[in-house]
Amino acid sequence: MQEIHELLQTNSYRFIDQSELGPTFSALQSFATDDALAMSVGQGRSPVTARLWVHHQTVVLGIPDARLPSIDEGLSFLSERGYQAIVRNSGGLAVALDAGVLNLSFIFPDAKQVDIHDGYEAMVSFIQKLFEEEGFPIEAFEIKGSYCPGTYDLSINGKKFAGISQRRVKNGSAVQIYLCVEGSGSDRAELIRQFYEIGISDQETTFDYPTIEPETMASLSELFGKELTVQDVRNRILYLLYNLSGHVDTSPLDDTEMGWFDKRFDQMVARNEKALRSLK
Repeated sequence: MQEIHELLQTNSYRFIDQSELGPTFSALQSFATDDALAMSVGQGRSPVTARLWVHHQTVVLGIPDARLPSIDEGLSFLSERGYQAIVRNSGGLAVALDAGVLNLSFIFPDAKQVDIHDGYEAMVSFIQKLFEEEGFPIEAFEIKGSYCPGTYDLSINGKKFAGISQRRVKNGSAVQIYLCVEGSGSDRAELIRQFYEIGISDQETTFDYPTIEPETMASLSELFGKELTVQDVRNRILYLLYNLSGHVDTSPLDDTEMGWFDKRFDQMVARNEKALRSLK
């Protein structure tokens, strides 16, 4: 039996499901929401919170990506392929999101007292528990050739299906994971490979951008060899949260949290306008 991390051992969860808000739901809104929730959880106004989110045809860039030598050409390529691009406020590099990718955030308190690795380890243990019954060992180590490579890449048989980032705000921390559930992981990787190829254009760079090998990535449906939907995984997550705590609160953001969201959203918009002048 997979052991669950102590950060996830709580008597109550808050669950916010934004996985079905549709194409108009911007990733800028998502990151601002996590910031607002981190402030709320950090102040003890909210219990540990799990939030689900899906964004259609969006490439979330890291700050170094916005400094690609030919970033405008890279953004034009993404636009031609039907993707919008935004710059995230947490760590990492370019990630492809679409309707087949489910994102999960855990918002934990006491960020200043909890080691940053604990947040990552908590997410790893949750995902391992979530898919335990499938019988495929899920490992956490950097997958060379994947997009947004990192120590906490999640993979099965060496093929990456998820990556984790973390952002700390005040006394709260948001640990965020994308799960490639449906579709082709290698197709998503090929999109990012071409973006970097165009964005670099054989020019010298001071940052070491990843060399994408699309075959290193796959979706959970591909890895499990069966059809798995975002809704399936959403239901599994909610079921596991109930099992872990016995109580799940589904209340939306309150007025105070919405005030924090508005400020953080404005900051995200301003940051993106500065980072990507060509995006309007």
